[in-house]
Amino acid sequence: MSGHSKWANIKHRKAAQDAKRGNLFQKLVRAIIVAAKEGGGDPSMNVRLKTAIDRAKAASVPNDNITRAIKRGTGEIDGASYEEITYEGYGSNGVALMIEALTDNRNRTAADVRALLARGGGSLGESGCVAWMFERKGVIEVKGENIDEETIMLACLEAGAEDFEEIEGGYTVYTSPAALSDVQAALEAAGYEVASAESEMVPNNTVAVDTVEHAQKILRLLENLEDHDDVQNVYANFDIPDEIMEQIE
Repeated sequence: MSGHSKWANIKHRKAAQDAKRGNLFQKLVRAIIVAAKEGGGDPSMNVRLKTAIDRAKAASVPNDNITRAIKRGTGEIDGASYEEITYEGYGSNGVALMIEALTDNRNRTAADVRALLARGGGSLGESGCVAWMFERKGVIEVKGENIDEETIMLACLEAGAEDFEEIEGGYTVYTSPAALSDVQAALEAAGYEVASAESEMVPNNTVAVDTVEHAQKILRLLENLEDHDDVQNVYANFDIPDEIMEQIE
């Protein structure tokens, strides 16, 4: 799961830049609209909506924007209609990619994603070509220095988590999607600082990235995909060794 964690860390460091560019708010609002449309406007009864609202609040999206997004999703006010599309493809050297988008124009988004992949040395694949390499998981990022590994391990197991791993500045905890909210609540009740808790696609295996040039190329591609207004999430199965990451950073 190391490739997942490294890309997650890079994305977290980019969050401030994304907010300045203005596209982060738009993406978070779209996620709320779609979540409310699918599961209703009550976050206590709609886990996906609760997660989308939590992400928006963490990024300082104004409450009025969140409220309007929920109402747009439930049909109380008019607005653009978005649909979810997942693209599958490859980056350079066979790195598998899962790209989740919310769009009001699927033809435009498909053409843009195909072009971004081609420019980055990758290609768009058929539906199902890489999905089998990933599994939907609840992913919880716990922040904190000097966390005792045995203590957090016991807390995770008692809460129903499936796995955990140490990352820079804390731990990543993995759960089933259904247990995500319960494990998050249990960790917070135990005094841990939960930085994020989301349902994500986690790779079952990884592709080694063994040169700085290849690492820079695949990270540039992922960043370009993430920067597209319609793209919500990008998941990849690369593994960049720490020494290469240090050279890049």
